[in-house]
Amino acid sequence: MSERSGRPIESESTASDHPAEPSSDASAQVIGTPIEVAQPIEVGDGPFSLTGEDEEPAPPKPRSRTRTIVLAGLLAAGVAGAGVLGVTGWRVISQKDATLTAPTELTSLRIDDTEDGRATADYLTNALSAEIDFDHTVGAVYRDTTDPAKGVLFFGGTTLIWSPATDLGSAFNLIADDQGSVTDVHDVDAGSLGGTMQCGTTASADGDISVCGWADHGSIAVALFPGRTEDESATLMRTFRDAAQKRD
Repeated sequence: MSERSGRPIESESTASDHPAEPSSDASAQVIGTPIEVAQPIEVGDGPFSLTGEDEEPAPPKPRSRTRTIVLAGLLAAGVAGAGVLGVTGWRVISQKDATLTAPTELTSLRIDDTEDGRATADYLTNALSAEIDFDHTVGAVYRDTTDPAKGVLFFGGTTLIWSPATDLGSAFNLIADDQGSVTDVHDVDAGSLGGTMQCGTTASADGDISVCGWADHGSIAVALFPGRTEDESATLMRTFRDAAQKRD
């Protein structure tokens, strides 16, 4: 039986065939040297890196100033858009339910209730209704009791109107003859009822005629003022509106 402490261990076949040779002093020295126990690795309280070097976490990326400005701009535009929609919605609600009547008399003007006067008023309202789908129309021809040359042709209608200025332009386009249409159309004071009011001039065989009209989200009306200046016509149109237009 071989000794485990002084010589190498061989397989059984080798040990039976050949006698065991004594081991050299060097071999005995190596094998006899005690193996040192590995020292434990000290781990600190903080985190450590597997790569052997401590790495500080990367600082957070600063927010893009361009993105901040763009988002702020979009937000401002959205708020402004909401404000515009709110104002427009309030105007529509406050103006949409309007009624129009032709006053029987106004200042020195009286309705021309003759057959010719009624036929002219019907012609004007029918032409306007062909251009704009009204719920109700009104029209009248007036004679001036102080000056027969200063009669007034007044016509208009009521409905829900989304684009007052655009539809007022369409109403002006109905007024034309061989001399031309309404020209030099421009804004004038609309008065206490708000909306849009414009005046212009149309040519006729008897000379230029002042034309004025108003439009809001509930009504449109146009009037022709022969023999009157534009300023006189604009003032008289506001008087007509105060007498003719009511809101529910």
